[in-house]
Amino acid sequence: MNTTPFADPETGEIPTSLLAPLHQIRGLRQMLVMYSCGIREVQTKLEILNDEFQVKRHRSPIESIKSRVKEPESIARKLHRRGLEMSAESIVANLNDVAGIRVVCPFIKDIYFVANTLLAQDDITLSERKDYIAEPKANGYRSLHLVVEVPVFFSDRKQPVRVEVQIRTIAMDFWASLEHEIRYKKKDLPNSDAVAQDLRECAEIISQTDLRMQEIHRLLGPSTLEGPPAADGAGQAQS
Repeated sequence: MNTTPFADPETGEIPTSLLAPLHQIRGLRQMLVMYSCGIREVQTKLEILNDEFQVKRHRSPIESIKSRVKEPESIARKLHRRGLEMSAESIVANLNDVAGIRVVCPFIKDIYFVANTLLAQDDITLSERKDYIAEPKANGYRSLHLVVEVPVFFSDRKQPVRVEVQIRTIAMDFWASLEHEIRYKKKDLPNSDAVAQDLRECAEIISQTDLRMQEIHRLLGPSTLEGPPAADGAGQAQS
């Protein structure tokens, strides 16, 4: 574990008291408001999409939407870990996840439908795409991550804001929430290798269940979702 002279020798964590310089950053409050506004812009688009399909197709591709702006202390720790300057300019230039939205969908196909429909809007720019459904993380984590840029109109300017959008199924969200609880909130986890293997196996079982539930839904009738063409790689997980 990489540590600094100021880090806790056991955990490598930086004491909150040493992160005070972040609160002294000029324009920090305005920057956090900017990210909050970016979240509202993207979340409104997603809510409109969901409302439209509830009326037109009598089905919701989105089960729930949650959002957050990263806490200043969390921002400071990430900057410090990456050896980056603690400034508003550094945050905007280097961090893609200050503003975050998590979208939970019923089925895997809904994930790609929501992503492709959002990205088809002419004021949304895709900055980064990571498909952890087609290529899961080593620990079994699955989700589609998008970093999008959306314009926010203030009184004196139009400001592009980056927002990270994580889209996953109900089952993927269930696994991710419990995995986080087990792995990160239980610091002294016994038999960690065996637990990690169990979690990977659970992730695979949940993934197969997702696919089976989607197939059952398909057999009940034609899909009610017809969106823009899938982006490259999207079809890999839409069986």
